[in-house]
Amino acid sequence: MSSYVSIKGLTRVFDVSKPWLNRVLERRGKALLTAVSDVSFEIEERTTYALVGESGSGKSTIGRMVVGLLRPTGGAIEVQGVNIATEADSGRVADVRSNIQMIFQDPYASLNPRWRVRDIIVEPVAFRGGDTEGLAERLLQQVGLHPADAGKFPHEFSGGQRQRICIARALASRPRLIVCDEPTSALDVSVQAQVLNLMSDLKDELGLTYLLITHDLTVVRHMADRIGVLYLGRLVEEADPAALFEAPKHPYTRMLLDAAPRMDAFGREVDPPKGEIPDPINPPSGCAFHPRCPLATDICRSERPKTRRIDGTVVACHLAE
Repeated sequence: MSSYVSIKGLTRVFDVSKPWLNRVLERRGKALLTAVSDVSFEIEERTTYALVGESGSGKSTIGRMVVGLLRPTGGAIEVQGVNIATEADSGRVADVRSNIQMIFQDPYASLNPRWRVRDIIVEPVAFRGGDTEGLAERLLQQVGLHPADAGKFPHEFSGGQRQRICIARALASRPRLIVCDEPTSALDVSVQAQVLNLMSDLKDELGLTYLLITHDLTVVRHMADRIGVLYLGRLVEEADPAALFEAPKHPYTRMLLDAAPRMDAFGREVDPPKGEIPDPINPPSGCAFHPRCPLATDICRSERPKTRRIDGTVVACHLAE
């Protein structure tokens, strides 16, 4: 398989400083928040790449940069060989971005409550002057809803149905890459399974490529072809699902797996994760995970670990062996 998306050294820094006059009066400098720090990975065509991690780890920021909602501070985002972050030819960038869509976390907040479902679904195609005749009805049927639902408003649907409408809208422009930002976290467990099964079926049927952003490890185990684990904006481990779940190399990955609920371990006693994610404005020196890591040594506190490959797993840990 060929690499469809290539992320190289991706970095995003936000300026969260107080207004200039306040900084002068309080004699403070600028406050910079590094949300994503030197992240690199590749997504092969027609596969699902999952980014997992705690809230505040930078998952959604990466997704927004891939679709073009945020500009990276540094690094490259190559889609179909075009660096959409720095490419000077706006025509080439527009062609590539026309093949990218996004499914947002909250299905209701991402739908215009004043528009009928038909107008919501065909908007990406209508914007480019495409043929929208009967398009909404066909897509609604494809995602398991009735064609007559095209004349309704978003408030007339349940949460799972709204997410199906969001999927139909994402499919309207016939994309090749869909960024899914926590697509099932706002849904009931039974509805989550329905939506995930629908996404898997559409991936196989239409040849889609997914960037799946989630904190739910049970989702990625069954959907992902490759998993990347983020911590404080840094990619600490990347592996196939089997390798990640059976033999995690990074202590943070082990902590996530131990804390995740399991049907076959009812009544087990597990120590809760220790500590919290550090302040990204003032991150720890060396390895960002060392304040919470039970294995941390002096080198972990002073030197940032480089990523290296061990038995097919890419890991950033001094003590991975």
